[in-house]
Amino acid sequence: MRSGWLALGAAALLLGGAGRADEAGFVPPRERDRCPVCGMFVAKYPDWIAEVRLADGGYAVFDGAKDLFKFLSAPGRYLPGRVAADVREIWVTDYYALRPVEGRAAFFVLGSEVLGPMGRELVPFASREEAEEFLRDHRGASVLRFDDVNARILEALDR
Repeated sequence: MRSGWLALGAAALLLGGAGRADEAGFVPPRERDRCPVCGMFVAKYPDWIAEVRLADGGYAVFDGAKDLFKFLSAPGRYLPGRVAADVREIWVTDYYALRPVEGRAAFFVLGSEVLGPMGRELVPFASREEAEEFLRDHRGASVLRFDDVNARILEALDR
C-alpha cells in the first residue's frame, strides 16, 4: 500500500503540477512535495534538500543526499517509467552555506555524528576544505566525491 501511494504522489509531482525553474539551483519545494524514496514531506527539512531536474522540465526533491543517491541508482523503482537519462541536473544543499551546489561537483562527508531527517547521511559541501573541516569537527570517516558513492555505502548508512 505504501509503495502505491508513493508512486502515485511522485507521478503527480512530476507530471501534473511540478514547478519549473529558470535559474540554477533548486526549484523551491512546495509544502506537499514528497521524497519519492521515503515519502517524507521535503519542505519541512530545507537545510537538507536535494533535487534532480528532469529532461522534460519536471523535478523530484529529496530529504537528503542519501535518498537522492538511492533514486539515482534506480530511478524507475521510485518513479515508474523514469530512467537515468531523464536526469539533467543534480543539486544538493551545502551544509554550511545552506545554498544549492551542483551535486556532481560536491564533496560528501560520510560517517559523521550529524544526522539528517532520515538518520545517518552523506553531508554535502561545495569545497573540499569545508568538507575536511566538518569531518574533523564532527568525527567523520571520509570525504567522498559524487562518483565514490555506491550501493554498499548507502546500505551501510541505513544500518
